[in-house]
Amino acid sequence: MGDKHRIRFEPVGIEIEADEEETVLDAAFRQGVMLMHGCKEGQCSSCKSFLLDGDQQMERYSTFALADYESEEGYVLLCRVHAYGDLSVELINYDEEMLLSGIPPRQVRTTVSAVEAQTHDIVRLALTVDPADELPYRTGQYVDIEVPGTGQWRSFSMAGLPGGRLEFLIKRYPGGLFSGLLDGTLTPGDPLTVKGPYGTCVMRDAPDRDLILLAGGAGMAPILAQLRGLAATGSTRRTRFYYGARTRRDLFALDEIAGLGDRLADFAFVPALSEDASEPYEQGLITEVVDRHEGDLSQADAYLCGPPPMCDAAFELLTGKGMPEERIFLDKFTTSADS
Repeated sequence: MGDKHRIRFEPVGIEIEADEEETVLDAAFRQGVMLMHGCKEGQCSSCKSFLLDGDQQMERYSTFALADYESEEGYVLLCRVHAYGDLSVELINYDEEMLLSGIPPRQVRTTVSAVEAQTHDIVRLALTVDPADELPYRTGQYVDIEVPGTGQWRSFSMAGLPGGRLEFLIKRYPGGLFSGLLDGTLTPGDPLTVKGPYGTCVMRDAPDRDLILLAGGAGMAPILAQLRGLAATGSTRRTRFYYGARTRRDLFALDEIAGLGDRLADFAFVPALSEDASEPYEQGLITEVVDRHEGDLSQADAYLCGPPPMCDAAFELLTGKGMPEERIFLDKFTTSADS
């Protein structure tokens, strides 16, 4: 291990210790500090912060996440930063009520318990955690699963509630390093190594605020988890779940969503089909359908999960309808997630 250095986060006044060989984000995870983050790979900009003082070096990152001019001004990505001295860092995006409630990630052994097709390209994967291990997490978080025999990891959100088997809804891509194994290669009984939890798309306690849930494709997983959590607590919040898909054959879990909705006081599920829409489904991109249904959203929170173009467009739409940026919680896919 390398030398250890102190990292101070402003304006919240929290201090952690970081080893030179670990990133600042990993050091925060290890000490239960939940900084905003997304891909952990220098591609999504969720952990972008400003270096006030100190000596650091960054691993390679995408200039889409941090432009050259931003780096020259002093901005850094905490998932790429290694400290070579004490650092003072100004957090740009943070949630004070969540900062000190992180669950330190751990690595556990699991066994495949189910591989079930949901649509022509979405598969439900269920894993049983080894009895000698445990993996606590919060609803809406994700884990990394090791791709057998490669030493590489892929990130997937849990669709289930904490306390049982780990459940995922994964889209199969041609040549996908992990998703390609869901063609029958992975079968019940196979071992998989999992580490986590990660992610900040965790439900905030705001009973007086409306809820907008948005998902596209395999982004169903963490949003379905949130819906299951809301139903389990008998939420009385006005809740609207918008789900974007291409055609009717891309829709799934409709019966379960209807059943969960029956347990909520004010719920509607609105699928948006970009192609081949007919009653009772609506034609258009998910943002177009949300725009038709929603007015002022200044008193609402939103939870989003899907590909970056969907999330970016939805973010712009929601803020345009008055939703404060800090009340929009994202789980944005990155292009390297399964390529």
